[in-house]
Amino acid sequence: MRTLELKGLDISCYTEKLSNGLEIFMIPYENKKNYFISYATRFGSDVLEFTDSEGKTMKPPLGIAHFLEHKMFESEDGVDPFTFFSESGTDSNASTSFDNTQYICMGTKNFEENLRYLLDFVNKPYYTDENVEKEKGIIAEEINMYEDIPDFKLEMKLREAIYKNSPRRIDIAGTVPEINKITKEDLYDCYNNFYSPNNMFVLIVGNFNPDTACEIIKEKVGPIENKNTPTIKKIKEPVTVNQKQSILKENIEVPKIGIGLKVSSKQFTMQDLELDLYLNILTTIIYGSSSEFRERVRNDKLLSSIYTEWESIEDYKVFYLMATTINPDKLIEEIKYELENLSITERAFERIKKVWIANEVKMIDSIDATVNNIYDDILRYKKIIPNKIDIIRKMKLKKLNELIEKIDFENISILKMLNDKN
Repeated sequence: MRTLELKGLDISCYTEKLSNGLEIFMIPYENKKNYFISYATRFGSDVLEFTDSEGKTMKPPLGIAHFLEHKMFESEDGVDPFTFFSESGTDSNASTSFDNTQYICMGTKNFEENLRYLLDFVNKPYYTDENVEKEKGIIAEEINMYEDIPDFKLEMKLREAIYKNSPRRIDIAGTVPEINKITKEDLYDCYNNFYSPNNMFVLIVGNFNPDTACEIIKEKVGPIENKNTPTIKKIKEPVTVNQKQSILKENIEVPKIGIGLKVSSKQFTMQDLELDLYLNILTTIIYGSSSEFRERVRNDKLLSSIYTEWESIEDYKVFYLMATTINPDKLIEEIKYELENLSITERAFERIKKVWIANEVKMIDSIDATVNNIYDDILRYKKIIPNKIDIIRKMKLKKLNELIEKIDFENISILKMLNDKN
């Protein structure tokens, strides 16, 4: 077992990679009562087509990763995992994203029993024609429910405006016609290709013994052989956004806007983590909670709510900004003004760095925050980042300005969601 000291945070991460490729990441806390366990696979809705190790090409129905996640809670012995964890005094859940699916449990007791059970049920799929058909109606209701949520529709329409070919323009849950095509054979094909130790990892944070946890994982997952090493078909995405301007009419009282900026990452020489940090500090300075932009639009009563995020896909970084406003045209004008008149001071740059470092230190007091931070690093960079504070501390304004010069700020999608009665 390897020990990584997380510099500046006074905690350690224990890591191990089993002979079958499964990665284990453990951060024990002595001063906490609770724990969090995640058993995850790098399989999400991004996979539209793949070829298995025997040369068979498969194009599963859209939404199959999310559908498979639902069906993992069906067991041959009839025991519902949710019931098991509830009776052991533990919460459990699962989630599917574009690039991963994870199964989690969290609690304050019965750690060893719950870890064993979590590993067992994820390693033992049970799909039948009957239980697959039953799930289709449940997921169809979920898809239809989200279709009635304005913020969700705004995001999906913005994704369609940004991306031309990428699976990121498609709802993770798929579509009702597509999920109705799913068979138990489709589920087993995807499970056998992507729920394989060399494509999975375990993350544990909280009050537990890492030696004990590691032995349980070796006992439960160590003997499992890798089923396949699939080759995922790469989807070529053009540099330019798919649609510059679009309008969506919905039954809403207050208008909403969405803006997406698409940046080619191949033009930069930075490592991925460093590039992410510089892009995030740029948009934090421009649109963050203490920015001049926020102060101005608040004073003008232009902004009801705002959400920003950077997303990474192969060859691209994409910035999302979604907001609710009484005057969408004026707010869009203000947002574009900031992009077209960038002037970042050393003081603002250094202030955000200090805030980030303080947040990294503060994060360690929360198991949930630590889990989110570490899980994201494992997925995005395929490793723990033990010196993130040092990397932040060494960031330079000159390097940010060099990055800014390479970004095409005209490569944006602008979406307005307006009241359908107007």
